[in-house]
Amino acid sequence: MISRRRVLFSAAATAAASAAPWVHAQPGSDTSFPQRPISLWVPWPAGGATDVTLRLLADLAGRQLGQRILIENRGGAGGTLAMPVLQQAPPDGYTLAQMPQPVFRAPHTQKVAWDPIRDTTPILQISGVTFGLVVPAASALRSVDDLLGHAAAHPGELSIATNGIGTTPHVVLDGLFARHGLSYIHVPYKGTAEQMVAVASDQVMAGVNSNGFAPYVDSGRLRLLATFGAARTRRWPNVPTLDELGHGIVAMSPYGLAGPRGLPASVLRTLHDAFKTALFDPRHIAELARYDQEIAYLGSADYGRSMRESFAAQQRIVERLGLRPGQE
Repeated sequence: MISRRRVLFSAAATAAASAAPWVHAQPGSDTSFPQRPISLWVPWPAGGATDVTLRLLADLAGRQLGQRILIENRGGAGGTLAMPVLQQAPPDGYTLAQMPQPVFRAPHTQKVAWDPIRDTTPILQISGVTFGLVVPAASALRSVDDLLGHAAAHPGELSIATNGIGTTPHVVLDGLFARHGLSYIHVPYKGTAEQMVAVASDQVMAGVNSNGFAPYVDSGRLRLLATFGAARTRRWPNVPTLDELGHGIVAMSPYGLAGPRGLPASVLRTLHDAFKTALFDPRHIAELARYDQEIAYLGSADYGRSMRESFAAQQRIVERLGLRPGQE
């Protein structure tokens, strides 16, 4: 009888072990993470520079984790539409999102239900982008001074496209034109590719965006008038910065990845390590270089501090530009 009971117990244990891989891991459980594909939400349409580089990063990190990382695009609302997804997702590590600068600005300019600090677990910072001001290759506007001069001479005629309301390019433009007491017609687009085609085909007179303009500039379809970094880029060393032109503007817009609030420490560590390895993979470094980007790695704790600093800095910028609701 004892021997038969032992056999039955052993068979039951074996069956339970065989079924284990099909049971979803719970936060804090002993089951190894991950057990199924992970979703990485990118708050931009497919095809832009950030989408392209994150797809490669996700592929490389997925190989480290032994599970696929699926890109989910949710463009619009100035790059903030992944935040509600992140806020409502369970803290199990299977839902991640890119954290662009607009998510730290939006709560200061509009009413939102989410908070980029309260509702997230920072994983790591990845890179920053090169912003630039572009015009069609055949445009008569050959400098930033030409652009501002046209706005002064022809009020209400200058149209400039950005990648969305409340994005860094939009805020930079508002600051630049307010500084000179000028106005422009703002034309927001959801995605980089659509926006750059609009500029290259003269649907708008100029455009401001991040690294996605690079192929259009290099192919001669667009002319780059200025970049927004602290120094000239290695890719376009003859193009001046807004700062050196005397406009007092520097914008780099660092971004990273985060999960929902409350990720278990073990899951956070696993995700961080996989993405850090992928981040420094030569293939990823080369892909960033295609868009004049470099690695700007910060670990989870340091990235968390940087996020809090960005949130506070964006509040000061919004107040200085008079963009806070109800602010005169």
